[in-house]
Amino acid sequence: MDLFIQLLINGIIVGTLYGVVAMCFVLIYKSTQVVNFAQGEFLLIGAWICWTILVQFQIPFVFGFLITLAFMAGLGIFIQMVVLRPMIGEPIISVIMVTIGLSIFTRALANWLFGQSTVGFPDVFGVNAVNIGGLQVQPAYLMSFVVSIIIMAGFFYFFKYSRYGLAMRATAFNQQVAQSLGISVKQVFAMAWAISAMVSALAGVVVGMVNGVSSALSFIGIKVFPAVILGGLDSIIGAVVGGLIVGVLENMAEYVDGQFLHWGNMLTIAPFWVLIIILVVKPYGLFGTKDIERV
Repeated sequence: MDLFIQLLINGIIVGTLYGVVAMCFVLIYKSTQVVNFAQGEFLLIGAWICWTILVQFQIPFVFGFLITLAFMAGLGIFIQMVVLRPMIGEPIISVIMVTIGLSIFTRALANWLFGQSTVGFPDVFGVNAVNIGGLQVQPAYLMSFVVSIIIMAGFFYFFKYSRYGLAMRATAFNQQVAQSLGISVKQVFAMAWAISAMVSALAGVVVGMVNGVSSALSFIGIKVFPAVILGGLDSIIGAVVGGLIVGVLENMAEYVDGQFLHWGNMLTIAPFWVLIIILVVKPYGLFGTKDIERV
């Protein structure tokens, strides 16, 4: 029972992190109608940049983390302007293939620059684990849980009340109408990619603190995709719910596999089984908007 509760708590904490990354998928899709398959590489690059700043330049964590976020915001804007902006108006499959190519190129570049071996982050918190109700929880996970909640609240406020959030929602609804209202669609696209890159880098740093930094970090983007489909590709709330479900499901699958089945790979394949079932039963996800076409 202790193991079950431990995995359940881990699932909730990891699920909030998945929810944050899923929101990045949704943010780009809602504003640009593009599914970014290079999202996992944003985690990888962000973690490597932060590790380099902390280890190579010996900069304190807080300042190194802020520098990483600023760098990733610039990188997101650069990618949107140089790689994605020329694809405006092209068939959607072409844009998706560009993001897949960007994913492969970025991962290869990261492996060339930083190597493929796993490296650990320097000790930031000074303690290995925090005792909560008799359960040992790593400080990085606690930080990720708190920061994830703050980011979710920030996303809600941003889309609901801020000027740029309303502009982004208008652009997602109809780009031509948004332009007629004086909204710069190019600025909205650049902002969406900048925010997505920053938030993904945050997730990459947190996971890197727990598991080390390696090319395996980029796989998280693929693992989160079932959460995006589960919640609905255009729903921020769905991204959060889907992330929590997938995070808990992963850890429960690990518990069942370790205690009863002993197959050895349930942790990896469980989210993708959910993806298949959701696509068959509810293709638009739990909170996704149905497309109705009249002929």
